Amino acid sequence: MSILKIDSVTKRYANHTALSDVSFDIPAGCIFGLLGPNGAGKTSLIRIITQITGADSGEVHFKGERLRPDHIRQMGYLPEERGLYKKMKVGEQLLYLAQLKGLSKTEATARIKAWVDRFEMRDWLNKNIEDLSKGMQQKVQFVATVLHEPSLIILDEPFSGFDPINANLIKDEILALRDRGATIIFSTHRMESVEELCDNIALINRSRKVLDGPVKEIRDTYRTDTFQIIGNGQLLILSPDFEVLEQHDNHGVFRANVKLLNGSTPNDLLRYLIERVEVHSFVELVPSINDIFIRKVKETHHG
Repeated sequence: MSILKIDSVTKRYANHTALSDVSFDIPAGCIFGLLGPNGAGKTSLIRIITQITGADSGEVHFKGERLRPDHIRQMGYLPEERGLYKKMKVGEQLLYLAQLKGLSKTEATARIKAWVDRFEMRDWLNKNIEDLSKGMQQKVQFVATVLHEPSLIILDEPFSGFDPINANLIKDEILALRDRGATIIFSTHRMESVEELCDNIALINRSRKVLDGPVKEIRDTYRTDTFQIIGNGQLLILSPDFEVLEQHDNHGVFRANVKLLNGSTPNDLLRYLIERVEVHSFVELVPSINDIFIRKVKETHHG
């Protein structure tokens, strides 16, 4: 079942088209990567989902219903431009934002306590936001985003400003939130995190959706039937079923990229090699999401 359905959404600003007839579904309970270069239209779409702006045409459905103002209470949004009240104390701010989302003071206080303990933030509660480092402010804003336990969490470039340790902490929390049933939209132009976090993705470029679906299916679609082989011996392939794309030899050790042809299988290639050389490593070269991203963006630029 999809928690969010984007149906033919178009958005224009003066002479600029931010989104052009964009459609895709976001399955419930997944981490969904909303990908694209800066300026592609990702933030414009998020602003429509969170009802900061409206679409010029098209519709958004949330849990099977046309998007309504009261749906916002079931969402949590961490914008790329973080917006905390600089002069307000951390504890007061978290309590205020939780109550805005409909939590009682008692419930909000209990949840704040659990989160500050988990993130080791207890000493910050009486500090003003402006007295915290950027990374600390990020943590506070993340907690504010998820405190009311929204069913849809939207994170716009959530790792910008984090050191590697805190980035890993947030990654673990994102995975835990998904495992507890939340759906997370993760908007980024950085591909490193996508591979390990996202179940499904949509790629937007120049206001249009150019690709969407489960990460595994997309990677399978772009497989090239190419294998990297490392081994000992003299690799010489004289078969119409295999093509050597690249080869390096170094003192009897070779590394080669070989493509399967004519319907041959990995086992066929392995059998051929074993009779001729000593194989140490045999790995399929499956393109990363970053490789696919770059390829699709180039196609749309040239298209």
